[in-house]
Amino acid sequence: MELTTGLKAVLGAFFRGQVGGRALGDRSGLSLANPALRWAIMSTSESRYIHGTSSEEQRRLSLMNEFMNEAALRELGLRAGDRVVDVGCGLAQLTRGMARACGTTGCVVGIERDERQLEEARRLARSDGEEDLAELRAGAVGALPLGEQEWGSFDVAHARFLLEHLNDPLPAVREMVRAVRSGGRVVLQDDDHDVLRLWPEPAGVREIWEAYARTYDRLGNDPKIGRRLVSLLHEAGAKPARNTWIFFGGCAGHPAFASVVGNMISILKGARRTVLESNLAEAADYDRALANFVQWGHRPDAAIWYAICWAEGIKP
Repeated sequence: MELTTGLKAVLGAFFRGQVGGRALGDRSGLSLANPALRWAIMSTSESRYIHGTSSEEQRRLSLMNEFMNEAALRELGLRAGDRVVDVGCGLAQLTRGMARACGTTGCVVGIERDERQLEEARRLARSDGEEDLAELRAGAVGALPLGEQEWGSFDVAHARFLLEHLNDPLPAVREMVRAVRSGGRVVLQDDDHDVLRLWPEPAGVREIWEAYARTYDRLGNDPKIGRRLVSLLHEAGAKPARNTWIFFGGCAGHPAFASVVGNMISILKGARRTVLESNLAEAADYDRALANFVQWGHRPDAAIWYAICWAEGIKP
């Protein structure tokens, strides 16, 4: 099922107007050139990523990184010399930000299972002249591509927007705990889709947002995983130490507001096929709500309230 021609034109015009450490080297002891090992690593993940890896989705992720990374790095509080593993690093823009914070005496490893994301991450790093800033490896939760000497050596293990795409997130958190040294930190960032508030509420948008969130549980995932992060750290063997929010919203008049709205619309547009095929909404209702959201984005009193859940724990 494709978007109607009229809605494509409206969304296209909207988006055109709005969107604008050192490497570790070969110290892992692993050879991902081995096809059998590569297949084993890539096939062990139980991740089901609803958004896909199209060029439009990569553009959305890149833009979202720009908004959130400064706040995330501030909360991480990395120091020169830190060793970090970033699990499910995606386009690795935050990973490279971590590497800058760790400096030349530190090291950062980003791990991503999707080849298209990894290829784009490397392209972005090259275009920014940061190809050697962090080491990017192909791999997945359940089989992290770390060498024997690397397990238990990292100061920080980090994952953002990963656990919401896993049927069973606990083994992934346990692997992250295993990756850090005693006293090391495990940092989790993820969504609770129930947090979203829009005001004044655009007609139909709450309903299609809830339908989109339900596509997660249809895949066996948890759209409200954010509220469980502290419990997951505890169950995985880390001592919970802190939780907070990363605000991701805005209001009319703020320079980033149009792009925040664009990101939300892009998420809903990308989920449309899955929502309809899951019989969670009618096509006409979905398209009408999307069009209302686009128009709502131009209101002088519009506001989006959303936040990313953050939790960190310490390995005993």
